[in-house]
Amino acid sequence: MVEARLRVIYGDTDQMGVVYYANYFRYFEFARSEYFRSMGGSYAELERSGTQLPVVEASCQYRAPARYDDLIVIRPTVSELRRASIVFTYELFREGEPRTLLCTGRTLHACVGRDGKPTRMPDVMRRLLTTSEPSQGSSTST
Repeated sequence: MVEARLRVIYGDTDQMGVVYYANYFRYFEFARSEYFRSMGGSYAELERSGTQLPVVEASCQYRAPARYDDLIVIRPTVSELRRASIVFTYELFREGEPRTLLCTGRTLHACVGRDGKPTRMPDVMRRLLTTSEPSQGSSTST
């Protein structure tokens, strides 16, 4: 299981002192990048090969607020891997005992070539994303 960790910075919060709702999508993006790294690849490598995975749909269900200086843990999971698309799901927690579930989310990505047209997921990426065990531990960003 991949767990990406980061500490909420002041600039991510709104006037009410909680993380601004749109920033959760940035946290999901961070966790996706860490997911690729933990599986032994990177999104940058995918793009260099001529394949991109733009987000075509995103959702987030908010459960509890994250606040400045909270250490949060994001668990990204590949929930669907199709011929030309991929679905990631996310669970975002506040670190501590007990862990508090802050939100769950989902992003749908189309697999497209440099020309922007749908293309089949490269075999190397398919193998990378279906590997059951990460090659390294979780990461932290502060």
